[in-house]
Amino acid sequence: MRTLYLQPAVTLAAALIAMPLAAAQDKRVDYQAELPKSPGVGESGYHVPPPHGDYPKGPFGEAVKRGEALFTDTQTNAGEYVGNGLNCANCHVDAGRLANSAPLWAAWVAYPAYRKKNDHVNSMEERIRGCFTYSMNAKGSKVGHAPEPGTPLLTDMEAYMYWLAKGAPTGEKLPGRGYPKLDKPPKPYSPERGAKVYADNCAICHGDTGQGRHTADGKGYVFPPLWGKDSFNWGAGMHRVNTAAAFIKANMPLGKPESLSLQDAWDVAAFVNHHDRPSDPREKGDLADTDAKFHKHQCYYGDKADGKVLGTGTGN
Repeated sequence: MRTLYLQPAVTLAAALIAMPLAAAQDKRVDYQAELPKSPGVGESGYHVPPPHGDYPKGPFGEAVKRGEALFTDTQTNAGEYVGNGLNCANCHVDAGRLANSAPLWAAWVAYPAYRKKNDHVNSMEERIRGCFTYSMNAKGSKVGHAPEPGTPLLTDMEAYMYWLAKGAPTGEKLPGRGYPKLDKPPKPYSPERGAKVYADNCAICHGDTGQGRHTADGKGYVFPPLWGKDSFNWGAGMHRVNTAAAFIKANMPLGKPESLSLQDAWDVAAFVNHHDRPSDPREKGDLADTDAKFHKHQCYYGDKADGKVLGTGTGN
């Protein structure tokens, strides 16, 4: 519950008069720069979700548990809708709790929201379905599509997100949301330089050829593949070099966040995304048209690498 502080009418009126004047004097003022802290904010300045395992009682708590299991082990609990080797928690680290790793609590309070990607206001359910379509490559799954609207597992995932956001203000861009926006690198990013960064820092977990590290039974992955048929497809946000660089800088190598230089983060992101992966589900037989419509950003879709046009896909 928030405490409401009242100001004298004269003081409030003066502030309202001064505000437009201040804005006129400095058009660069960003009134969202100082984001409000939620009631659950800790010393880090980020929202603090409820503790692991401190689930609500009753049916809602059971839904929260199922939702958490869907995010952490999507392969087992929603495998029919997954066409690659990933789990949601590969991009939403610490079961969607970790700030600057697209935390679920920050996403929950931001929806419904307009998305330029599909040019309309999206519900949270639609946003999750989009993750299945692109990041989880649902077109290559057993059913060949994302979960239909109203599917119970979507409700469970939303229940988990809602619970993580307990105490956070709705409709505000919380600190730690998404991945931190990076400055431009000192030099243009380079897949060639990134290959060395990858070999020195990433291959030990993700394999020399980005194939990931399999579980002992060979049926899943301990560490996810970063390109190829079992990785995210060309429609996923992570195929953008800037998005991948931001995630890598804030979260990788695992256990050593922020250890890579700005240049290295951009370079290794370029190296990873300079490889082919499953095709963009929006591609309907004309890669050039898909490139023009959907890939006007920092990516290699439609470019050539190793004599092959990227975007043709590597199997589904």
